[in-house]
This record gives sequence, C-alpha cells and structure tokens, in this order.
Amino acid sequence: MRCLVIHAHPVETSYGAALRDCVMTTLTQAGHEVRLIDLYAEGFEPALSRAERLAYHKPGENERNVERHIAHLKWAQAMVFVYPTWWYGLPAILKGWFDRVWLPHVTFTLPAQGRIRGLMDNVVRLVIVTTAGASWPWLTLMGNPGRHTIMRGVRALCHLRCRRIWLAHYSIDQSTPDSRAAFLARVAGRLSAL
Repeated sequence: MRCLVIHAHPVETSYGAALRDCVMTTLTQAGHEVRLIDLYAEGFEPALSRAERLAYHKPGENERNVERHIAHLKWAQAMVFVYPTWWYGLPAILKGWFDRVWLPHVTFTLPAQGRIRGLMDNVVRLVIVTTAGASWPWLTLMGNPGRHTIMRGVRALCHLRCRRIWLAHYSIDQSTPDSRAAFLARVAGRLSAL
C-alpha cells in the first residue's frame, strides 16, 4: 500500500519524533511504499495568504505553492498522521496544512446544491498516532476536536469504505518510560497489520 505519513512536531528529539520513526520503520518493514511529509522540518507555512484565499475556489490557480503536497495526496492510499494533541486539537501547522492543501476541486467539490462531495477515493485508510496531555475522559468531555477533524471531517472526503485507526497516548505529561515504550509497541503492532 502507498502510505503517506504526515508528521507535525517541532522538536527532532521528541517522543513525537520517536513515534514518527516507529511508524516509518514499521510500514517499511511491512512492505509498504512510504513517503514522509515532515511539516516543521520543511518549514511549511501554515497561514493561508490573502492571494491563496482569493484563489481558493479557482481550479488550478488554488494549487499554486502546494503542488508537491497535492501530488502526495493523489499518490496516497493510506494516510498516517503523527502529531501531539495541543489545546485539545491539531497543532496549528497541521491545521494550516489542511487549510492550504485540502482544496476545492482537489480533495472535494462544493456543489451549488446538496452536500460536499469528497474526491479522495484513493485513500482507503486513515491512521492517527497522537499524544495528549489530557486524560481520555477529560479530552472526551472537551469534545476531542482534533480527533473529529480527521476521523470525521477528512474521512468524509475519502473512499466510502475508508477504515480508520485511532492510537493515542493520553496523559502524556504523567507518562513513564514503560508507558511510552508500551505505546510504541502498540503503534508498531497495529501498523504492522495495516
């Protein structure tokens, strides 16, 4: 399977980087073709510019500046998001990536009447690997917006039978070396069976 890994953490020595490396290694060893978009490492600009917003609904014109990212989207059969949950949601750089790359006429259409229609039929698997400072009950009470953005919003644009996997290490601020190692093993186990 063609797997696109999207990583969003600014510290190259972080546990998030260890999760990214685990994901990349596991998928490669399982025989998948893997590509990585490391948003911080490449200096991705998350803010939608004035020009980009004005061109947002114009096919072709709205793709300027993000062609390489769009090519990765069209190539992918599976997408694996590796990021920390901050303020109950996605890091700003990842949210900005959705704003700038998941464009009309590329990933969805906006018909004059009716509902939005996804154009990402090539994507049959969505995986989230995340950490959260909050506990599972607290994050659930807060509505878990990061999870819903991808597992519902992005999922609605993918293949009708797209499967989803959610892997989260909650209460990461109180984690131990053992809990972090166990989570790495859990991630490897789930992805080796992708």
